[in-house]
Amino acid sequence: MLSLALACTTAQAATTGVALVHGTGSQTDAYNDYWQAAMVEGVRNGLTDRSNLLVVNCDFNQYMWDDRAAGCLAGQLTSFIQNRHIDRLIVVTHSNGGNVMRWILSNPTWDARYPAIISRIAKVDALAPSSAGTPLADAVIAGNVFESALGWLLGYKTDAVRQQQVGWMAVYNQQYLLGTGGRPALPVPFRAVVGTDVVSGFWSSQAYCGGYSQSVGLEITQNWLSSCSDGFIECSSASAAGTVWFRDTQKTGGSVLNHNQSRRACFGLESILANDIGG
Repeated sequence: MLSLALACTTAQAATTGVALVHGTGSQTDAYNDYWQAAMVEGVRNGLTDRSNLLVVNCDFNQYMWDDRAAGCLAGQLTSFIQNRHIDRLIVVTHSNGGNVMRWILSNPTWDARYPAIISRIAKVDALAPSSAGTPLADAVIAGNVFESALGWLLGYKTDAVRQQQVGWMAVYNQQYLLGTGGRPALPVPFRAVVGTDVVSGFWSSQAYCGGYSQSVGLEITQNWLSSCSDGFIECSSASAAGTVWFRDTQKTGGSVLNHNQSRRACFGLESILANDIGG
Protein backbone atom coordinates (compact mmCIF):
# COMPACT_ATOMS: atom_id res chain seq x y z
CA MET A 1 0.00 0.00 0.00
CA LEU A 2 2.85 2.36 0.86
CA SER A 3 4.54 1.64 -2.48
CA LEU A 4 1.29 2.31 -4.31
CA ALA A 5 0.80 5.59 -2.46
CA LEU A 6 4.32 6.70 -3.27
CA ALA A 7 3.82 5.80 -6.92
CA CYS A 8 0.59 7.79 -7.08
CA THR A 9 2.25 10.77 -5.44
CA THR A 10 5.11 10.64 -7.93
CA ALA A 11 2.71 10.41 -10.87
CA GLN A 12 0.72 13.38 -9.61
CA ALA A 13 3.88 15.41 -9.17
CA ALA A 14 5.10 14.79 -12.72
CA THR A 15 5.04 17.90 -14.89
CA THR A 16 3.75 17.21 -18.38
CA GLY A 17 4.68 19.27 -21.41
CA VAL A 18 3.90 19.14 -25.13
CA ALA A 19 6.21 20.10 -28.00
CA LEU A 20 4.84 20.67 -31.49
CA VAL A 21 7.49 19.86 -34.12
CA HIS A 22 6.80 21.09 -37.66
CA GLY A 23 7.71 19.39 -40.93
CA THR A 24 9.83 20.35 -43.93
CA GLY A 25 10.65 24.04 -44.18
CA SER A 26 12.49 26.77 -42.31
CA GLN A 27 10.14 28.14 -39.67
CA THR A 28 10.39 31.30 -37.59
CA ASP A 29 6.70 31.51 -36.64
CA ALA A 30 5.38 27.96 -36.81
CA TYR A 31 2.54 28.89 -34.45
CA ASN A 32 0.87 31.03 -37.12
CA ASP A 33 2.47 29.85 -40.35
CA TYR A 34 2.56 26.09 -39.89
CA TRP A 35 0.07 24.95 -37.24
CA GLN A 36 -2.20 27.98 -36.80
CA ALA A 37 -3.81 29.08 -33.56
CA ALA A 38 -6.85 26.79 -33.55
CA MET A 39 -4.62 23.70 -33.69
CA VAL A 40 -2.07 24.90 -31.11
CA GLU A 41 -4.63 26.19 -28.63
CA GLY A 42 -6.80 23.11 -29.11
CA VAL A 43 -3.88 20.87 -28.15
CA ARG A 44 -2.97 23.19 -25.27
CA ASN A 45 -6.42 22.55 -23.79
CA GLY A 46 -5.22 19.10 -22.73
CA LEU A 47 -2.55 20.50 -20.40
CA THR A 48 -3.08 21.19 -16.73
CA ASP A 49 -0.57 24.04 -17.00
CA ARG A 50 -1.24 25.73 -20.32
CA SER A 51 2.23 27.31 -20.27
CA ASN A 52 3.85 23.91 -20.74
CA LEU A 53 3.61 23.92 -24.54
CA LEU A 54 6.46 24.58 -26.97
CA VAL A 55 6.07 25.39 -30.64
CA VAL A 56 9.40 24.53 -32.25
CA ASN A 57 10.92 26.76 -34.96
CA CYS A 58 13.87 25.22 -36.81
CA ASP A 59 15.33 24.89 -40.31
CA PHE A 60 14.02 21.54 -41.48
CA ASN A 61 15.12 22.20 -45.05
CA GLN A 62 18.35 20.51 -43.94
CA TYR A 63 19.24 16.84 -43.55
CA MET A 64 17.74 15.50 -40.34
CA TRP A 65 21.12 15.23 -38.57
CA ASP A 66 22.21 18.76 -39.48
CA ASP A 67 22.80 21.09 -36.55
CA ARG A 68 20.21 23.48 -38.01
CA ALA A 69 17.66 20.65 -37.89
CA ALA A 70 18.22 18.05 -35.14
CA GLY A 71 20.65 20.34 -33.33
CA CYS A 72 18.14 23.18 -33.29
CA LEU A 73 15.38 20.83 -32.16
CA ALA A 74 17.56 19.41 -29.38
CA GLY A 75 18.41 22.91 -28.20
CA GLN A 76 14.81 24.05 -28.03
CA LEU A 77 13.60 20.86 -26.36
CA THR A 78 16.41 21.03 -23.80
CA SER A 79 15.63 24.64 -22.90
CA PHE A 80 11.92 23.84 -22.64
CA ILE A 81 12.50 20.82 -20.40
CA GLN A 82 14.84 22.76 -18.13
CA ASN A 83 12.94 26.04 -17.97
CA ARG A 84 9.52 24.45 -17.41
CA HIS A 85 10.84 21.54 -15.29
CA ILE A 86 9.23 19.00 -17.60
CA ASP A 87 9.29 15.41 -16.36
CA ARG A 88 6.97 13.94 -19.00
CA LEU A 89 7.21 15.23 -22.56
CA ILE A 90 4.79 14.45 -25.35
CA VAL A 91 6.10 15.32 -28.79
CA VAL A 92 3.63 15.93 -31.62
CA THR A 93 5.33 15.92 -35.01
CA HIS A 94 4.11 16.42 -38.55
CA SER A 95 5.52 14.94 -41.76
CA ASN A 96 9.34 15.23 -41.95
CA GLY A 97 9.41 16.40 -38.33
CA GLY A 98 8.93 12.74 -37.45
CA ASN A 99 12.21 11.89 -39.20
CA VAL A 100 14.14 14.58 -37.33
CA MET A 101 12.67 13.37 -34.06
CA ARG A 102 13.45 9.77 -34.96
CA TRP A 103 17.07 10.74 -35.65
CA ILE A 104 17.39 12.00 -32.07
CA LEU A 105 15.72 8.90 -30.65
CA SER A 106 17.86 6.55 -32.76
CA ASN A 107 21.26 8.16 -32.19
CA PRO A 108 21.66 9.03 -28.49
CA THR A 109 25.46 9.28 -28.71
CA TRP A 110 25.40 11.81 -31.57
CA ASP A 111 24.78 14.78 -29.28
CA ALA A 112 25.28 15.09 -25.53
CA ARG A 113 21.81 16.60 -25.18
CA TYR A 114 19.97 13.65 -26.69
CA PRO A 115 19.93 11.22 -23.72
CA ALA A 116 18.31 13.72 -21.35
CA ILE A 117 15.67 14.54 -23.95
CA ILE A 118 14.92 10.87 -24.62
CA SER A 119 14.59 10.14 -20.90
CA ARG A 120 11.78 12.72 -20.61
CA ILE A 121 9.75 11.68 -23.66
CA ALA A 122 6.61 9.69 -22.87
CA LYS A 123 5.57 9.27 -26.51
CA VAL A 124 5.76 10.78 -29.96
CA ASP A 125 2.48 11.32 -31.75
CA ALA A 126 3.56 11.45 -35.39
CA LEU A 127 1.01 13.04 -37.72
CA ALA A 128 1.45 11.81 -41.31
CA PRO A 129 5.15 10.97 -40.86
CA SER A 130 7.24 10.43 -44.00
CA SER A 131 8.99 7.48 -42.38
CA ALA A 132 9.65 5.66 -45.65
CA GLY A 133 9.89 8.80 -47.81
CA THR A 134 7.57 9.86 -50.61
CA PRO A 135 7.65 9.42 -54.39
CA LEU A 136 6.94 13.15 -54.63
CA ALA A 137 10.45 13.84 -53.35
CA ASP A 138 11.86 11.63 -56.11
CA ALA A 139 9.76 13.50 -58.65
CA VAL A 140 10.87 16.92 -57.43
CA ILE A 141 14.56 15.94 -57.49
CA ALA A 142 14.07 14.49 -60.97
CA GLY A 143 12.80 17.86 -62.13
CA ASN A 144 9.11 17.12 -62.63
CA VAL A 145 6.91 20.18 -62.63
CA PHE A 146 4.08 20.33 -60.11
CA GLU A 147 1.29 22.75 -59.50
CA SER A 148 2.42 25.77 -57.48
CA ALA A 149 0.33 24.46 -54.57
CA LEU A 150 3.10 21.92 -53.92
CA GLY A 151 5.52 24.66 -52.90
CA TRP A 152 4.29 24.80 -49.32
CA LEU A 153 4.72 21.04 -49.04
CA LEU A 154 8.22 20.48 -50.32
CA GLY A 155 9.95 23.56 -51.61
CA TYR A 156 12.53 22.96 -54.28
CA LYS A 157 15.37 20.44 -54.15
CA THR A 158 16.40 21.12 -50.57
CA ASP A 159 18.44 18.60 -48.60
CA ALA A 160 15.28 17.65 -46.70
CA VAL A 161 13.57 16.83 -49.99
CA ARG A 162 16.55 14.75 -51.13
CA GLN A 163 16.47 12.93 -47.80
CA GLN A 164 12.80 11.99 -48.27
CA GLN A 165 13.37 10.18 -51.58
CA VAL A 166 12.13 6.62 -51.18
CA GLY A 167 15.47 4.93 -51.83
CA TRP A 168 17.34 7.31 -49.56
CA MET A 169 14.93 6.76 -46.67
CA ALA A 170 15.28 3.00 -47.15
CA VAL A 171 19.04 3.34 -46.54
CA TYR A 172 18.57 5.61 -43.52
CA ASN A 173 16.02 3.20 -42.06
CA GLN A 174 18.37 0.25 -42.52
CA GLN A 175 21.49 1.92 -41.16
CA TYR A 176 20.76 4.96 -39.00
CA LEU A 177 17.14 4.99 -37.81
CA LEU A 178 15.24 2.70 -35.48
CA GLY A 179 11.62 1.63 -35.47
CA THR A 180 11.01 0.21 -38.96
CA GLY A 181 10.58 -3.46 -39.92
CA GLY A 182 13.59 -5.61 -39.06
CA ARG A 183 15.21 -2.86 -36.99
CA PRO A 184 15.40 -2.46 -33.20
CA ALA A 185 12.47 -0.65 -31.62
CA LEU A 186 12.63 3.02 -30.76
CA PRO A 187 13.25 3.78 -27.07
CA VAL A 188 9.84 5.48 -26.72
CA PRO A 189 6.43 4.87 -28.33
CA PHE A 190 6.26 6.40 -31.82
CA ARG A 191 2.60 6.40 -32.83
CA ALA A 192 1.57 7.31 -36.34
CA VAL A 193 -1.63 9.01 -37.43
CA VAL A 194 -2.25 7.94 -41.03
CA GLY A 195 -4.14 10.01 -43.59
CA THR A 196 -5.82 7.78 -46.15
CA ASP A 197 -7.28 10.01 -48.87
CA VAL A 198 -7.96 13.51 -50.21
CA VAL A 199 -11.38 15.09 -50.65
CA SER A 200 -11.41 18.09 -53.00
CA GLY A 201 -14.90 18.28 -54.48
CA PHE A 202 -16.28 21.81 -54.15
CA TRP A 203 -19.56 20.33 -52.92
CA SER A 204 -17.91 18.64 -49.93
CA SER A 205 -17.44 20.57 -46.69
CA GLN A 206 -14.45 18.31 -45.92
CA ALA A 207 -12.46 19.92 -48.73
CA TYR A 208 -12.54 23.36 -47.14
CA CYS A 209 -10.99 22.61 -43.76
CA GLY A 210 -7.41 23.90 -43.83
CA GLY A 211 -7.94 25.61 -47.19
CA TYR A 212 -9.69 24.53 -50.36
CA SER A 213 -6.76 25.31 -52.69
CA GLN A 214 -4.49 23.03 -50.67
CA SER A 215 -7.01 20.20 -50.96
CA VAL A 216 -7.13 20.65 -54.73
CA GLY A 217 -3.32 20.68 -54.93
CA LEU A 218 -3.09 17.49 -52.92
CA GLU A 219 -5.69 15.84 -55.13
CA ILE A 220 -3.37 16.55 -58.07
CA THR A 221 -0.22 15.26 -56.36
CA GLN A 222 -2.08 12.12 -55.33
CA ASN A 223 -1.69 11.01 -58.97
CA TRP A 224 1.96 10.22 -58.18
CA LEU A 225 1.03 8.09 -55.18
CA SER A 226 -0.79 4.90 -54.29
CA SER A 227 -4.54 4.99 -53.81
CA CYS A 228 -4.09 5.08 -50.04
CA SER A 229 -2.36 8.39 -49.36
CA ASP A 230 -3.00 11.86 -47.97
CA GLY A 231 -1.85 13.52 -51.19
CA PHE A 232 1.76 13.67 -49.99
CA ILE A 233 2.52 10.58 -47.91
CA GLU A 234 1.47 7.07 -48.81
CA CYS A 235 -0.18 5.06 -46.04
CA SER A 236 2.68 2.55 -46.19
CA SER A 237 5.22 5.29 -45.48
CA ALA A 238 3.25 6.83 -42.64
CA SER A 239 2.90 3.36 -41.11
CA ALA A 240 6.53 2.31 -41.60
CA ALA A 241 7.98 3.33 -38.23
CA GLY A 242 6.70 2.60 -34.74
CA THR A 243 3.05 1.66 -34.51
CA VAL A 244 -0.13 3.01 -36.07
CA TRP A 245 -2.17 4.91 -33.51
CA PHE A 246 -5.10 5.32 -35.89
CA ARG A 247 -6.09 5.82 -39.49
CA ASP A 248 -7.92 9.11 -39.91
CA THR A 249 -11.49 7.85 -40.33
CA GLN A 250 -11.26 5.70 -37.20
CA LYS A 251 -11.37 8.76 -34.93
CA THR A 252 -12.66 11.64 -37.07
CA GLY A 253 -16.21 10.48 -37.56
CA GLY A 254 -15.40 9.14 -41.00
CA SER A 255 -13.56 12.19 -42.40
CA VAL A 256 -10.19 11.74 -44.10
CA LEU A 257 -7.20 13.93 -43.25
CA ASN A 258 -5.17 15.14 -46.21
CA HIS A 259 -1.58 16.15 -45.57
CA ASN A 260 -2.46 19.77 -44.90
CA GLN A 261 -5.40 18.93 -42.67
CA SER A 262 -3.26 16.71 -40.44
CA ARG A 263 -1.55 19.84 -39.11
CA ARG A 264 -4.79 21.75 -38.68
CA ALA A 265 -7.78 21.75 -36.31
CA CYS A 266 -9.78 19.63 -38.74
CA PHE A 267 -12.47 17.09 -37.82
CA GLY A 268 -11.59 17.18 -34.12
CA LEU A 269 -7.90 16.29 -34.52
CA GLU A 270 -6.83 18.94 -32.00
CA SER A 271 -9.21 17.48 -29.39
CA ILE A 272 -8.02 13.93 -30.09
CA LEU A 273 -4.46 15.05 -29.37
CA ALA A 274 -5.50 17.07 -26.31
CA ASN A 275 -7.47 14.20 -24.82
CA ASP A 276 -4.50 11.87 -25.29
CA ILE A 277 -2.07 14.01 -23.27
CA GLY A 278 -2.94 12.40 -19.97
CA GLY A 279 -2.88 8.87 -21.35
